Amino acid sequence: MAQPAVLEIEMITLIVIGVIVLILLFVVAGGYNRLVALDQRADQSFADIDVQLKQRQDLIPNLVETVKGYATHERGTLDAVTAARAAAAGATSVNDKVAAENMLTGALGRLFAVAEAYPDLKANANFQQLQAELSDIENKLAAARRFFNNAVSEFNAVRRSFPTVLFAGLFGFGADKPFFDVGEADRAAMNAAPPQVKF
Repeated sequence: MAQPAVLEIEMITLIVIGVIVLILLFVVAGGYNRLVALDQRADQSFADIDVQLKQRQDLIPNLVETVKGYATHERGTLDAVTAARAAAAGATSVNDKVAAENMLTGALGRLFAVAEAYPDLKANANFQQLQAELSDIENKLAAARRFFNNAVSEFNAVRRSFPTVLFAGLFGFGADKPFFDVGEADRAAMNAAPPQVKF
């Protein structure tokens, strides 16, 4: 009589262990699939940024040539823009691209500041068109960066959450993805006193 009761207990124990293992497998598989989907979304949104950056980089030689015709003695600024464009075009990782693109944005800002000193340049139709195209690309780029940073934020949050944090490293998701931000120097400039507008 004792024998069947022991067999029933062993059978119930095996069923409970099987159910627990099955639940754990579903949790791990679900977490893994979520990480893969979020990783893919972040990679795709970074590719969208790359498209906008490439369009911006393609405009820069025309912009430099247009400015060169009017501001020939501003060689240092033009060389800085050209060097920054080359660095941005050669960057591959997110961190390298962020640094290079922030350098390029600063160089373009200096270029447009130089253009302010040349009324004929500001009135040039080609310069105005390039400036409008660049402005449009900058707006699209800002939207793409927001989308990328949102995707990265969601990926990082899921990767750090329980129970995903327990196995994320085993599947190659051990580190947070970096954000595409403006950089320390630009952030300090934005947090500084507001610019003065003179009429």
